[in-house]
Amino acid sequence: MSPPMAPRLLKGALVGMDLFNPLASVIVFQYNPDTMTRRLEPRSSGQDGERGEAFRLSGPPKETISVSVEIDAADQLADNNPIALASGVSPTLAALEMLVYPKSVLVIANAVIAAAGGIEVLPADGPMVLFVWGPTRVLPVRVASIAITEEAFDTLLNPIRAKVELSLEVLSYHDLRIGSPGGALFMVHQVTKELMATTNIFNSAGNLGAGLKL
Repeated sequence: MSPPMAPRLLKGALVGMDLFNPLASVIVFQYNPDTMTRRLEPRSSGQDGERGEAFRLSGPPKETISVSVEIDAADQLADNNPIALASGVSPTLAALEMLVYPKSVLVIANAVIAAAGGIEVLPADGPMVLFVWGPTRVLPVRVASIAITEEAFDTLLNPIRAKVELSLEVLSYHDLRIGSPGGALFMVHQVTKELMATTNIFNSAGNLGAGLKL
């Protein structure tokens, strides 16, 4: 008798919405992090001590997500994967790093405009980044920091194992227009969270009833 099929594990990912190079901006986590830290700070519209304003909120909370991602080329090297043999985990690290780089073509174009005497040279926009963690958590984020620890190297000094500490600032309709793709995604996330909070009524009622019986 064959064993029952194990449920397919969804992988977390970071997706940079880059129209010019879409595949290079999709970083699927090789291993899902064991832990994720989320910090929420309420946005209060009232100043400290201002009477009558203590409970007013000017928008959704500021949320920061911290995760540690492990990248390892051991399996690919064992399978003689040509990319892993040539460059280890450098392509994955490069894809992560490009989330915080402006596109070189835009940098060069701005330099040409400035050299030609152009007055308006706007900073290049980075890609909109989505943090994907299951079907109910797809959030627009700003990559606040990336800390990379390269732990092993091949004979060409390419990293073959690395640990990446990511700090992500969630972008809400406070930061993006509510009609923009990112603002709409966050609104869907908030509505989903409100529905989940409503289902907690049953847990609370059950726990309250059990406490009254004691």
